[in-house]
Formats: sequence, C-alpha cells, structure tokens
Amino acid sequence: QVQLAESGGGLVQAGGSLRLSCAASGRDFSSYAMGWFRQAPGTEREFVAAISWSGATTYYADSVKGRFAISRDNVKNTVYLRMNSLKPEDTAVYYCAKGSSSNPYIRSRFYDYWGQGTQVTVSS
Repeated sequence: QVQLAESGGGLVQAGGSLRLSCAASGRDFSSYAMGWFRQAPGTEREFVAAISWSGATTYYADSVKGRFAISRDNVKNTVYLRMNSLKPEDTAVYYCAKGSSSNPYIRSRFYDYWGQGTQVTVSS
C-alpha cells in the first residue's frame, strides 16, 4: 500500500511562485515514476509533469513548460513541483501520483496511486 500526501498549495498572485511537495509512504518509492496532474472546476484532470524513477527523464505539458520544474529526492521519498511565473489559468487542485512503472507517462491510466490533492489559486 502506498500513501501520497501533497502540501505547499495556497493563494498566490499572478507572476508568483509556489513549490508543491508530495511525500510518499511505502517501499520502493525510488523504483517508480511519479507524476503531477491538476484539475480545475468543471474540467477533466490533466497532466502537468512526470519524472522517471532516477530523475533523469522528465516530461511537461506544453502549458507549463519553461515555468514548472519537477524533481524528486529518493532518500526523502518526496517529489516536488516548482511553479514559477504562475498564471490565473494555473488555478486548480494539484494531485501527485505514483507510476505503475519506472518510466514516466503523460496518461493517468499509467498511475496507480493518487494523493488527495492540494489547492493552488492564482489571483490576477
């Protein structure tokens, strides 16, 4: 059983920054890819970023490329999402997810455990 707990969300002005954290419990965290997804009201959950087990490979949605950075610390069993130059359209609940393999994917069906989400609100 794996449990994921996100933190670091909040209210920020446009142009500001936040760093989300996702702490994982359970064994073998370092063996699996991790991802971040988000869901705004009235929309479907969408891919944001993913990272391979080693951190060597990362993927980003076009909408966040160049502004967001995903990273991981396999000693601390934690994955991070650094968000810079935030825009009002980044407002959403952000979820971290554990991949079902070591490779990162952009589709949610390749993730088998999900956190409860953390709210990010960007004011204009």
